Amino acid sequence: MVRAAVLPAVGAPLEITDIELPEPGPGRVRVALAAAGVCHSDLSLSNGTMRVPVPAVLGHEGAGTVVAVGEGVTHVEPGDGVVLNWAPSCGSCYYCGIGEVWLCANALTGAGGIHARTADGTELHPGLNVAAFAQETVVAANCVLPAPDGIPLTDAALLGCAVLTGYGAVHHSARVRPGESVVVFGIGGVGLAVLQSARIAGASKIIAVDVSPEKEELARQAGATDYVIASDTTPRAIRELTGGQGADVAIECVGRPATIRGSWDATRRGGRTTVVGIGGKDQLVSFNALEIFHWGRSLTGCVYGNSDPARDLPVLAEHIRAGRFDLSMMVTERIALDGIPAAFDNMIAGKGGRTLVVF
Repeated sequence: MVRAAVLPAVGAPLEITDIELPEPGPGRVRVALAAAGVCHSDLSLSNGTMRVPVPAVLGHEGAGTVVAVGEGVTHVEPGDGVVLNWAPSCGSCYYCGIGEVWLCANALTGAGGIHARTADGTELHPGLNVAAFAQETVVAANCVLPAPDGIPLTDAALLGCAVLTGYGAVHHSARVRPGESVVVFGIGGVGLAVLQSARIAGASKIIAVDVSPEKEELARQAGATDYVIASDTTPRAIRELTGGQGADVAIECVGRPATIRGSWDATRRGGRTTVVGIGGKDQLVSFNALEIFHWGRSLTGCVYGNSDPARDLPVLAEHIRAGRFDLSMMVTERIALDGIPAAFDNMIAGKGGRTLVVF
């Protein structure tokens, strides 16, 4: 039996309870978690914005140590440090075949399986494949990647979602070029990763936008050259900071119609907007046909940073070891498992950067 954070039903409060994990069968790995990040996607799962089978153990951003492996697992062994990969590519679907592994059609099939049971026998699903909000988890072998050398596992947990997403949004989706101006909407965990990645890409002006004045110091530490408090006049403020033109690139990390529209309005003619934030299917964003022609801007969705974890983790590890990317500065609070509900409340209120559950 291990302690875990369980979502009993959509919209219900999380329950911190004991669950019974099975031994790892063929092609499975058991991992003792070192840490798990509290991501906005976990909140989206709990409130129904994103749908997964329930009841479920949430948590998808984590790292830990292999405890046991099932038959056929050869790339890791007990004692190895690993990063959890919540969206493993199958290697055989159409999208994997064309090299767009972040769109794998089968990435989340594991979320429908039975992961564990409560003490009374209730069957539990793994929220996004890996069920990281628990002392230990059992996952498919392709959901674990060897942790990079020289990086503490508690920090490496952030590589499982926020950092790959933010880095990929800059380098793979928006493809920021040296000298370009970048505006980042939403300075949570992913937004902080975007700021650092824009700095690595050589952006000349990096503007952070958030509703909270308290995040300015954190944003500047991550690489922001300017800070704007979000309002109805944000696009105008961005134009004033960019010689009247607007930013070359806007990266939206909130997932709300107003910020998506504001990100589009904040870019220059011919500029590029990448949407990382996840909104609801009933939340609509409107554009008129003439402005699409006149402004010549592009608007792009972004899944998991358009990243291939096997390719990108080694690159990120080099940036981290060289001091160009700071994982620890992204963490504004470290909590125990029972602190997750309060961390959700802080996300709703727009407080802090990344909260880390440390086991």
